[in-house]
Amino acid sequence: MDITLANFQIRAISDLMEAMMKSNREIVLKSCTGSGKTIILTHFMDEFCKSNSKVVFVWLTPGKGNLEEQSKAKMDRYIHGSNTKLLSDVMAAGFEENDACFINWEKLTKKGNNALKDSERTNFIEHIQNALDSGLSFKIIVDESHQNDTIKADDIIELFHSDKIIRCSATPKSYKDAILINIPEEDVIAEGLIKKLLIINENFEQHISVDDQITYLIDKAITKQQELHSEFLRRKVEVNPLIIVQLPNKSDALLERVEEYLESKGITYENNQLAVWLSDKKQNLEEISEPNASPVAVIIKQAVATGWDCPRAHILVKLRDNMSETFEIQTVGRIRRMPEAKHYESDLLDCCYLYTLDEKFTESVKQSWGKDALDACRIFLKPEFRSFTLISEYKTDIPFPRDAKLAFKVISKFFETKYRTGKDMAKNRAALEASGYSFTQDIVDYTKSGAVAMLTKDSIAGLNNISVHEILSTHKHGKEYHHCVAEIGFKVSLDYSSTNTIIRRLFLDELKCESKITSISIRELYSFVINNKDKLIQDIRAAMAEESAQLNLPANSITERPVSFPLELLFTYDGTAKSQAEMDKSVYKGYLSSAEKRSLPEKLFERYCQSSDKISWFYKNGDKGVEYFSVVYEDNLGKQKSFYPDYVVGTVDGKVWIIETKGGFTRTGDSEDIDKYTAKKFEVLKRYLGKYELQGGIVRQDKQSGELCICIDSYSEDIKSESWILLSDIL
Repeated sequence: MDITLANFQIRAISDLMEAMMKSNREIVLKSCTGSGKTIILTHFMDEFCKSNSKVVFVWLTPGKGNLEEQSKAKMDRYIHGSNTKLLSDVMAAGFEENDACFINWEKLTKKGNNALKDSERTNFIEHIQNALDSGLSFKIIVDESHQNDTIKADDIIELFHSDKIIRCSATPKSYKDAILINIPEEDVIAEGLIKKLLIINENFEQHISVDDQITYLIDKAITKQQELHSEFLRRKVEVNPLIIVQLPNKSDALLERVEEYLESKGITYENNQLAVWLSDKKQNLEEISEPNASPVAVIIKQAVATGWDCPRAHILVKLRDNMSETFEIQTVGRIRRMPEAKHYESDLLDCCYLYTLDEKFTESVKQSWGKDALDACRIFLKPEFRSFTLISEYKTDIPFPRDAKLAFKVISKFFETKYRTGKDMAKNRAALEASGYSFTQDIVDYTKSGAVAMLTKDSIAGLNNISVHEILSTHKHGKEYHHCVAEIGFKVSLDYSSTNTIIRRLFLDELKCESKITSISIRELYSFVINNKDKLIQDIRAAMAEESAQLNLPANSITERPVSFPLELLFTYDGTAKSQAEMDKSVYKGYLSSAEKRSLPEKLFERYCQSSDKISWFYKNGDKGVEYFSVVYEDNLGKQKSFYPDYVVGTVDGKVWIIETKGGFTRTGDSEDIDKYTAKKFEVLKRYLGKYELQGGIVRQDKQSGELCICIDSYSEDIKSESWILLSDIL
């Protein structure tokens, strides 16, 4: 199964490869549910085994849910020809080079049904010892590591005498001297793999008195499920959103009440619309993870939270209970994946929903998810703004580097420009050699010789340089070649196979190609890549980054169409904020001063609009999606990007302003703007405003005076320049 890795996944694999080269024993991979942790780790194991010999990976999983079988099945699916094993396979055949062994902790640590008998346990330890005696080296992966931080688990790990332990969790504990590889949630959201926001108790009344939490919460969930399903059907997307009903652990009576109430709503085991996954009761689970499976709801307890993949799960009903905070976050993670690993640019479909009356639970989720867990309600556009429109620009997408074909063209164009390469292979080779590329068939390492009294930089630099030549062995150096190719690719976010194809097409004699630079044999290619790895990284990075090296891509066309303010929107706010005042200058009724997510510049600007006697209304624009107002610009690589200005503002004299807010200037005048494209955005906004005879600019705060300032005519990074004028002087 071919799978396209997201940029953050390629970066994580690269970070793991680098961490394995360092002396630290512990590596912690922190990645939220839905980030494709198994995809990252299986590709990493494959890359590591390609470039390192005598390695065995042991992947330890928590006990419940057959997670070891799921993980093994995924690796078999993603990595063609991988050597995967379960515990039973190890017991039968022992450990072998390049094995990836998926083992359930509890089969090693628990007495009872699944445990190894004493004689088998001895046998297992013998298999480990045999592997160590034959020169194999174990690398340990601890999945869901927060659940296995026990002395028994530690004893198991120590059996393997491993020099590397990779611990993975959405909520890892901290380990002394560990290398932390953190996958930022915003990167996972940006790639569309997980939902943008968690909405807690949407449209709950301010004061609720309920006779029965079950009927109240399940009614809310069913209504939301129907709303989601209707929208999927309208878009012709075959996804049946799933409700997860989570019961407290000791709650058999509650189970019956939930089943009865769902049955009264037509959701039953008999019609396949209800599923259950409890330790002693399982029903209708066969294809529950399929996008359009029949079950509308599944009843679970705590046990199912680990490792269960069901991307269509959209709604969680959490019946009252008190558990540990760590576990809660994992449970909510189950509704966070996007069903098709992409956003739909719809507030409704791109969020997940939690309904609970458990206040303690709500607070712990809010703490752990920060600004990604918010209160929400639906608000409506005031009638007088329903006919307002702006012309919005939309980009025409074209493929861009990460697309291997285009990356190949960009790299070959770069070599052609930098080294004057052409059709004459001998001249091309001479040009590369003159620039420091080595074409020797031996593998060359460099060292120093001589004597120094002190280990200073200068005295070491004065030593003699010695080159050590080793005859190439494709068997011996094959792994090193793979490692170099993988490293070159990781530096520019290309996967191994794409990078390997590009290098072979450019340099190898076996492949016909118009843009070929040299024509060397496979043996020579191995030496060339290993000896020139650093130069290749440098040139290929420059090729992908340099504006002048870009091809004459087809002119990026822009689509224009009128856009109105959305008639209604899901308004998210912080219900714990001190001020909940309504901002009546918003174009929406019920827009509160506690609106979130908002940056500090946005909050300051909204307060300014509310208090200014020159402003009659303001509209907060969305930051993604065709329903919002956007202007198109090109980044330094010529790639089209959509720019969504923050605000549209109406003045009392009838003018319309478009405003983008940015980070301020400190008291000493230093910039706090983290957006490297602000100057570009200013130019494109100015072009747009001129075209449609509107007003606007970039607003930033001058912290020395505390005032908001605006750039209208020209943009400057110096707050003291004349480009910046007080906002209050003109708006």
